Amino acid sequence: LVFTPALGAVSRWFPSHRPLATGLVVSGAAVSGLALGPLMPLALDAYGWRGALLLLAAVSLNLVAAAALLRPPRRAPPDPPDPPASPRRRPALARLLRHGPFLRYAAAFALLDAGYYVPFVHGAARARELGCDSRRAGAVLAAMAAVDGAGRVAGGWLAARPAAALLRHLWAWAALAGAAALLLPLGTSFGGLVALAAAYGGCAGAVAPLQFAGVAEVVGARRAGHAIGLMQLVESVGSLLGAPLA
Repeated sequence: LVFTPALGAVSRWFPSHRPLATGLVVSGAAVSGLALGPLMPLALDAYGWRGALLLLAAVSLNLVAAAALLRPPRRAPPDPPDPPASPRRRPALARLLRHGPFLRYAAAFALLDAGYYVPFVHGAARARELGCDSRRAGAVLAAMAAVDGAGRVAGGWLAARPAAALLRHLWAWAALAGAAALLLPLGTSFGGLVALAAAYGGCAGAVAPLQFAGVAEVVGARRAGHAIGLMQLVESVGSLLGAPLA
C-alpha cells in the first residue's frame, strides 16, 4: 500500500533524474534488510513476538510523515498527448490492459522475477551444502544484500547520465544478473560463493530502480502509479513460482 504510491510520486517529482531518485528510494529496502536481520532477534528476545511487532509498527508509522511530504509538484511536466479518445473514455487500468508495450514490459518482468529471488532464498542452503556453518551462510546473504543496495544507487546514477538510454541500461543489467545467477553453482568454496553472490546482488540491485523508472518511459509519468501497481500484480506470479520450482 505504500511502495507503489511512493514510486509513482517520485516519477512525478523527478522527471529528469528519475532513475537516480528511484534508485535512492528502493535502496532503502536493502538497508532495512541489513539492519533488521541482526536487530529482530534482539527485539524478539527482549520484547517477545507482540512487542517486536509493535516496535516494527511504530517504525512504519513514520511513513505517515514522509507521505505528507510526497505531494504532487505544482507544475507537473506534461506527458506526450494520448491518442484521440473515444466519447466514452476508458478507466486508466482498462487502457493499460490494451497498451501493448506495457503488457510486454510487465510480462518480461514476470519471467525475470521467476529467477530474481532464487539466489536470495536458496543462497544459505547452497552455502551449507559446501560445509559452511550458519554464520558463514548468513555472510553469503549479507554480502548479496549489501551489494544489492549499492547496485540500486549505482544503477540509477549511471542511467541518469545525460547520454544514457534507460531501457538499454535495464536490458544490460538484467542480462548481467542472469549471467551471474547462472554462474552461482560454480562457486564451490566459501570465497568463490561470496564473490559470485556479491556480483549477482550488484547486478540484480541495479535492475530494480530501472524497472520502475522504465515504467514512466513506457506509459508516461502521469500513469506510472497505475502501471507500477498492475506490473507488480503481473510479476508476482513469477515471484511466487520461481523459488518453489527452483
